[in-house]
Amino acid sequence: MLILSDENRYQILKLLEENPELSQRQIAAALGVSLGKVNFCLRALIEVGSVKLANFSHSPNKKGYVYLLTPKGIEEKARVTLRFLAKKQKEYDALKQEISELKREARALK
Repeated sequence: MLILSDENRYQILKLLEENPELSQRQIAAALGVSLGKVNFCLRALIEVGSVKLANFSHSPNKKGYVYLLTPKGIEEKARVTLRFLAKKQKEYDALKQEISELKREARALK
């Protein structure tokens, strides 16, 4: 089974929820990651049943696909959003503390 970080999982699920018709290349560009990483992530999400791949029947390009979040994917997005938010909040709090310490140091140097 392929393992994704919460950040990768969150970013891709959020993007697919908003734009299921994006190609892997467009997803890679939007997230600033390699096409290979997007392919890896999408395969992992499909493997665990969070995303399903469907033909985009209205497209003149019959090779076009859409990546649809399944009910399991919607639940997973909610869980991963909470975990990702908690992680980012910790990082933010640590950064605020570091900035406060640097400001104290800078004032002491004056």
